[in-house]
Amino acid sequence: MRKVIALAAVLAIPVAGSADPGTVDWGAKVVKCSGSGAPNLKDSETKGQARIGAEKAAKLDALRNCMETIKGIQLDSSKKVGSALESDSALNAQVQGVVKGFRVVGKPRYYEDGGVEMDVEVPLEGKLSETLMPKGETKAVSTEGEVPGTALVVDARGQKVAPALAPRVLDESGNEVYGPTMLNEAGRKAGGAAAYARDLESAKKTLAARVGDRPLVVKAVKVAGPDVVISTADAKSLAGKNLGFLAEGKVVILAD
Repeated sequence: MRKVIALAAVLAIPVAGSADPGTVDWGAKVVKCSGSGAPNLKDSETKGQARIGAEKAAKLDALRNCMETIKGIQLDSSKKVGSALESDSALNAQVQGVVKGFRVVGKPRYYEDGGVEMDVEVPLEGKLSETLMPKGETKAVSTEGEVPGTALVVDARGQKVAPALAPRVLDESGNEVYGPTMLNEAGRKAGGAAAYARDLESAKKTLAARVGDRPLVVKAVKVAGPDVVISTADAKSLAGKNLGFLAEGKVVILAD
């Protein structure tokens, strides 16, 4: 077992390594990964040089792991991010450029053999979300009439929701009530077309800016992968009202 070197003591920790390259925290809107690097003792003149090399290797490993994790994210109802990147080399280069700007969280772990391991995070919000959000003809959102609330919250608890970057809200006939093509620039940077929470109370605490003080809550009658379906009656109740908040991505899906 390798040991991590601290300033004051040497503490044993589990050996690094996991079957998964990383995880997505949909609540915090971040991709979390780790990277590890081994020292090149043969070609390094000093232990310091070997450690610098190990740190660079750990960062490259973290980049690879973050890219693999992001590729596994469900983009919309038809494909994952990986499929979109495979068919668009320019998009792949853009995403990789964004991921290279990951932030190291906590302190790197240094081992007796000169190896290094570090944890990193890539925010879904901002440039990554803007880059990955499906592009297409923008659909106008009504900004006239009564404002029914500050956000749309769809309660899909008890059903198997597949979190995605670009989920849609549909009515029972399959008509789109809300989708990523309705987003404005700010909405495209929000970390996904919808946020996810376990219940309304936690959503109000952790997603206060997205939920607001008067969320409009509707029940999902079923789900279709990442898409949630609301009743025809609920969909009709939204028609003709001021839904400007949808353009800003102020949509939350409650899921178990």
